[in-house]
Amino acid sequence: MADYKKVDTSLNFAEREKEVVKFWNENHVFEESVKKNEGKEEFSFYDGPPTANGKPHIGHILTRVMKDIIPRYQTMKGKHVLRKAGWDTHGLPVELEVEKKLGFDHKTEIEAYGIEPFIKECKKSVWKYTEEWKEMSDRVGYWCDMDAPYVTYHDDYIESEWWALKTMHEKGLLYKGHKIVPYCPRCGTALSSHEVAQGYKDVKQKTAFVKFRVKGEKNTYILAWTTTPWTLPSNVALCMHPDYEYVRVKMNENGEEYILAEGLLTATLGSAEGVADADGNVSGGYKIIGKKKGREYEHTAYEPLYPFGKDVFKFREEAYYVVNDTYVTLTDGTGVVHIAPAFGEDDYRVGRKYNLPVVQLIDEEGKFPAGCGFLTGLHAQEADEKVLADLKDTGKLLKSVEILHSYPFCWRCDTPLIYYARSSWFIKVTAVKDRLIAANRSVNWIPETIKEGRMGNFLENVIDWGLSRDRYWGTPLPVWVCEDCGEITVIGSKAELKEKCGVKGDIELHRPYLDNLTCKCGKCGGKMKRTPEVIDCWFDSGSMPFAQHHYPFENKEVFEQQFPAKFISEAVDQTRGWFYSLLAISTLLFNKAPYENVIVLGHVQDADGQKMSKSKGNAVDPFDALQKHGADAIRWYFYENSAPWVPNRFKDEWVSEGQRKFMGTFWNTYAFFVLYANIDDFDATKYQLEYDKLSVMDKWLLSKLNSLVKVVDNNLENYKITETARALEDFTDELSNWYVRRSRERFWAKGMEQDKINAYMTLYTTLVTLAKISAPMVPFMTESIYRNLVCSIDKNAPISIHLCDFPKVNEQFIDKKLEETMDDVLDAVVIGRACRNSTNIKNRQPIGKMFIKADWKLDEFYTAIIADELNVKEVEYTDDVRAFTSYSFKPQMKTLGPKYGKLLNAIRTALTEVDGNATMDKLNESGSFELNVEGQAIELSKDDVLIEMTQKEGFVASSDKGITVVLDTNLTPELIEEGFVREVISKVQTMRKDAGFEVMDKINLYVSGNDKIADIVNKNAAQVKTVVLAQDIITGKTAGFEKEWDINGEKVTLAVEKLA
Repeated sequence: MADYKKVDTSLNFAEREKEVVKFWNENHVFEESVKKNEGKEEFSFYDGPPTANGKPHIGHILTRVMKDIIPRYQTMKGKHVLRKAGWDTHGLPVELEVEKKLGFDHKTEIEAYGIEPFIKECKKSVWKYTEEWKEMSDRVGYWCDMDAPYVTYHDDYIESEWWALKTMHEKGLLYKGHKIVPYCPRCGTALSSHEVAQGYKDVKQKTAFVKFRVKGEKNTYILAWTTTPWTLPSNVALCMHPDYEYVRVKMNENGEEYILAEGLLTATLGSAEGVADADGNVSGGYKIIGKKKGREYEHTAYEPLYPFGKDVFKFREEAYYVVNDTYVTLTDGTGVVHIAPAFGEDDYRVGRKYNLPVVQLIDEEGKFPAGCGFLTGLHAQEADEKVLADLKDTGKLLKSVEILHSYPFCWRCDTPLIYYARSSWFIKVTAVKDRLIAANRSVNWIPETIKEGRMGNFLENVIDWGLSRDRYWGTPLPVWVCEDCGEITVIGSKAELKEKCGVKGDIELHRPYLDNLTCKCGKCGGKMKRTPEVIDCWFDSGSMPFAQHHYPFENKEVFEQQFPAKFISEAVDQTRGWFYSLLAISTLLFNKAPYENVIVLGHVQDADGQKMSKSKGNAVDPFDALQKHGADAIRWYFYENSAPWVPNRFKDEWVSEGQRKFMGTFWNTYAFFVLYANIDDFDATKYQLEYDKLSVMDKWLLSKLNSLVKVVDNNLENYKITETARALEDFTDELSNWYVRRSRERFWAKGMEQDKINAYMTLYTTLVTLAKISAPMVPFMTESIYRNLVCSIDKNAPISIHLCDFPKVNEQFIDKKLEETMDDVLDAVVIGRACRNSTNIKNRQPIGKMFIKADWKLDEFYTAIIADELNVKEVEYTDDVRAFTSYSFKPQMKTLGPKYGKLLNAIRTALTEVDGNATMDKLNESGSFELNVEGQAIELSKDDVLIEMTQKEGFVASSDKGITVVLDTNLTPELIEEGFVREVISKVQTMRKDAGFEVMDKINLYVSGNDKIADIVNKNAAQVKTVVLAQDIITGKTAGFEKEWDINGEKVTLAVEKLA
């Protein structure tokens, strides 16, 4: 006996999903799904670790649902998919949170507070929002092992990183260098190039065109341009391109002479003739009095702008002269670059070439130090206005221009970065650049443009990885340096640490516990002490493929099974974050890419395409969205709305619309089956699907279903998410609005004849299969459907849809010819409906005849379907619809206007007089036709005219896909009467539902207030009674549930009364 649970047809999926989550947790369904495939083919997936001291936002739902779908699918395909969650627990985001809590503004306060209590606070802070993360992951159906995650601050994890760094050192890839690095004065540490890439903003910035007086010449200046006026006090040289032409000009107004690149002369100084005002007075202007190559100016001395550099650094090197280098361009400025070796990579390189002093008039807090006069104590960018004002007062500023400039900001604290000369530890990534590029090219990037675009371009310009950070909460750099001879030892394990440093018992691998450990130098016997830095936290997350398994110290086999990952996915900003750090470390250690397939995700934006933020008030709380829509609806929206890599605009109405179109349609079709299966006590386990006995509609549906299984399987195998969702949505629409709608009467039939069994079994098979192939996308709804349709009648079935195998295609059920024929039927119906809509003739009003012109002619069975769908009595196929249609033509102004401007009106008139059908034939045959306008022959093509199909009186036509449908709209009295009958039946059925009657309840029908309607109903009583389950039709009075209607202009009161 069938005992399907009654289906709630509301679209309140959110509450139902909570019951599903409870069921999964109580029955450990996720764990069982992994366990059932143990020993089978591995499909490895890496989970990018979020920082647990930050709250999850709506974008994290996108990343989680995209990461969830492929592992679910591969599990159903019989693969063993381990999914280990992870937490990124080190680094500045954590430190900044603790600093905020403790009221600190700078790292010096941390030193005063004590490193040990500070890192203990950090350790507590990283777990601040773990419950929210777990709740959100549970709620969206993201299956990952969060009970045994990898944690980047655990000693086992750090020990694996130490092994990696020791291995890199042994390969000669770890070194200490004095380089210009991007530096955050707020955080007090350098940033790596991939960190910098994440923090660029467009800002308005004042630039300076500065006059440097040539030494020994009273009135001659070299003009240089800078976007960072605060670096001018640290200037030690001016750089020209050796091969560019530099002109010397004399200004008409003040007689000053300026030297600058010829190619930027006009851009900098304007026209040589000057500018005349309204009265004819000329201002500006100059004369060129000399020209030289940049190399001829080399070593030309000039007077320093400020004395601070010499006063503070007391350098002995020669400075303040012209140098040459080819990095100078004529893109903007003056063709002369001011050189401050402490604040620019090119500046530093040129400075070394010429042995220039490194004047660094900015301290580690980003401020000018003592000895800098009016600038002392100011932050770098704060000093810009002061420097510009001073240069103007002293006559050294030619002009200041504001520009929109892309400038790097700290991705963690949003402070403007400065480029700063520091000694740092580096990984020599440039040594493996070619291998990095080759590894990147081995990856299936989705979209493919990432390979040679965003990631490829980044790797082509890769620089060495600035690894060290002058901070506290991070993986300690395991480098011990000899104080006497400078020898370096990299310690690669706890065992080596204990052996070399004499550690007794266990020790935590963090600062400050390691800071005072020393060991003996193997080269000179001196004392070696650990360098105090910690490492870039991106190295932590990039080490997860091996560090999560404590490789190589244990789990070697597990790591080798899991490496490289078959699939990973994160947002596009991770291209130069986690994706890069994974790729770099893997290439350095294992000489291969750490992942094979990567889906790169766009960001979630608001409805207007703006970035979401709390400050803008457009941020969406993920928990509010989940409560409002449910997880499946949001999942479905992200899958179906647009390709994963395109930014996703989020709006509640759009999510609801997607939910209605797919989930609502699927759910209501399932509810329809359950309703009638319970009425008929239909148990699918008691019957077989006997293909040979099926109707054409059944065979069509099973063909479409198996074609869909093939499409979904192939798409998900190839990471085509959006294509999968749209295929499922299209099928579900046809299932409900074509198959079920056309098969309803089969379910209403009495008894359990073979045709009814066929309808039930076809629909049951389709619903269960559709649920299974949709399960990776909408895991909650499909679980509910599966457990009610399958588990309720088959106690031996897997308890969860997610423990089922992915359906196999039954090739014998696929009939492409049948599918194509039904597509023709659907095309004709859609075009026919367009005809009806254009005439405002209701669908329930029968029409006498329709004509179809197409390159196909369907047999009687399919033609009958078209007639039934369009409520037409007769269908005729024809090769010529000229008797009913013609064409009208109007001039296309865009093309004819420029050619025949004056003749346009005459052309318009002539076009109204042509034979529409004959002209259209001519156009189709030769692509043009000829008009005689005012004695002139004019040839017109399709591009020259606007073409519109016109209909003859009493007919309406529409064309699409090479098909023309014509409806005869002349209505006979018999057709009009039948239309009334159908309208009455429709209204009664609506009233039955509104009155809360059950499907099989018998009724009495009352008709009152309109004799015309009453007569029509009585005349067609047999038909009306059968359809609406009426025992009697009573006219002239009402009883029970009543309502007044307007039926085709006739007012009438109908009433329905349920019989006992």
